[in-house]
Amino acid sequence: MTFGEQPAYLRVASDLRRKIVDGRLPPHTRLPSQARIREEYGVSDTVALEARKVLMAEGLVEGRSGSGTYVRERPVPRRVARSGFRPERGATPFRQEQADAGVHGTWESSSEQTEARAAVAERLGIEPGDRVMHTKYLFREAGEPVMLSTSWEPLALTGRTPVMLPEEGPLGGMGVVERMRAIDVIVDNVTEEVGARPGLAEELALLGGVPGHVVLVIQRTYFASGRPVETADVVIPADRYRAAYHLPVK
Repeated sequence: MTFGEQPAYLRVASDLRRKIVDGRLPPHTRLPSQARIREEYGVSDTVALEARKVLMAEGLVEGRSGSGTYVRERPVPRRVARSGFRPERGATPFRQEQADAGVHGTWESSSEQTEARAAVAERLGIEPGDRVMHTKYLFREAGEPVMLSTSWEPLALTGRTPVMLPEEGPLGGMGVVERMRAIDVIVDNVTEEVGARPGLAEELALLGGVPGHVVLVIQRTYFASGRPVETADVVIPADRYRAAYHLPVK
């Protein structure tokens, strides 16, 4: 193989991908069999199998037990708005963004006290093993899973206060900014770091994805006078949603 030349299985996968994208292999069409790929492209069974695996990993095709491999319906990505915090309204960013878009959003959550792992402790500026409130969220839009969020708040800050549990008490369900203000902690900055990776099995099970699907991961941290007061990992299925940022210009 000369420099820059693709392996045979990638060339086959690339040609099949083009046929899927331009509609020559429309959704729900059965992908050519391994024997057909072998004959059409003049490749071995191994190459044909690897090409099919590439398309499955990319989420373009799916296997159906006892029937074969079929082209998947390609969803049109929708936006999940990211607009920092909204201190003047009090609602969570998700709730406000759903209201702005005129759709019905719901979420499920569970909280527990735990010890901060090293990575979380670093993000919160505390010591590994310090106690934090760990909250998991599953957000839905019109019943469809949209994103997951896992947040951590240092109990040295919120413990024994009315906002210790993010979804309970007089400010349950409100945003971090509003909850922190209630205990005289003024949030004045938020950072978000965006990356992508293959989704974990438990994430894809909740979000309705298949193994190999890529997710966007947004690491968000709220600050008050330079002190981290909450950090979270927000996970969004990359094949169905895009993170759209609305940033004020000062």
